[in-house]
Amino acid sequence: MEHTVITIARSYGSGGKTLGKLLAKELGIKCYDRELIRMASESSGINEALFGEVDEKKKTLSLFKKKAYKGEVLPPDSDEFISDDNLFNIQAECIKELAKKESCVIIGRCADYILKDYDNVIRLFFYAPKKDCIERVKAQNGGTKREIIKKIEKIDKYRSEFCKYYTGRDWNDARNYDFCLNTTSMSYEKLVEVVKEYIRICQEEK
Repeated sequence: MEHTVITIARSYGSGGKTLGKLLAKELGIKCYDRELIRMASESSGINEALFGEVDEKKKTLSLFKKKAYKGEVLPPDSDEFISDDNLFNIQAECIKELAKKESCVIIGRCADYILKDYDNVIRLFFYAPKKDCIERVKAQNGGTKREIIKKIEKIDKYRSEFCKYYTGRDWNDARNYDFCLNTTSMSYEKLVEVVKEYIRICQEEK
């Protein structure tokens, strides 16, 4: 495969993370998700746990104080060096370095926006109707329908706010992506084949 980076944004319960890993395996390339936390820690010298905390805490981001990513990483002597915003910037640098040196799949983390000026990037968005997301989450993690709905709404709200805060864009706006795919009524194997065919067409048209 030609040097290609595939970014994946996904609604919770759509199966996007699993699909990304299967796609990477099928293409013979690496898939990066939480591995980026370790990489960011190693490159910056900041404790990995701090990146993990930012990654896991679903705080409410102030949409009136957007911090749209512009590429700057603050120096170690800055008072804001370990701020949430700079931790995002450091992870963004790791994403750009990966995009320069290898073909890979990158899950989430606004990678589609971070790599918006790169020509070798295919930006994907996976989604599914809520009832299908509920069924998939229940099959994987269990829980009552009420609990699952609450979790889906909470995580999707956070992803939307996170995207708006760091990019100024609407997370589920199809115009931000090259290809949006409803994962309903298809097996993972079929979904992988659909995406592979799309990638093949994109590479032929270059």
